[in-house]
Amino acid sequence: QVQLVESGGGLVQPGGSLRLSCAAYGFTFSSYTMNWYRQAPGKERELVAGISSTGANINYADAVKGRFTISRDNAKNTVYLEMNSLKPEDTAVYYCNARWYTYRYWGQGTQVTVSS
Repeated sequence: QVQLVESGGGLVQPGGSLRLSCAAYGFTFSSYTMNWYRQAPGKERELVAGISSTGANINYADAVKGRFTISRDNAKNTVYLEMNSLKPEDTAVYYCNARWYTYRYWGQGTQVTVSS
């Protein structure tokens, strides 16, 4: 059974850090491009960061460049999102996404709230 299970969200003060994890089950993780998306209340879901199957290619949304780092461990079937210098506008539900050709899988999301 295909599953993406996110963890690591929570409440953090502005300027703080969080590390999100997404564990994958039921498919060949090492073949998939992995992405992190987020959706804030009243807004569309947006791509935050993506990493290719080998980790050789990485891209970030302009809003998070220099603050967020995506990485993956194919031996552990896990993708990570290290988030530093968090801002209130980073508040959203963060979703893990796996993509390979026409195959798309989504996690259930993890809430990140940045507030003092």
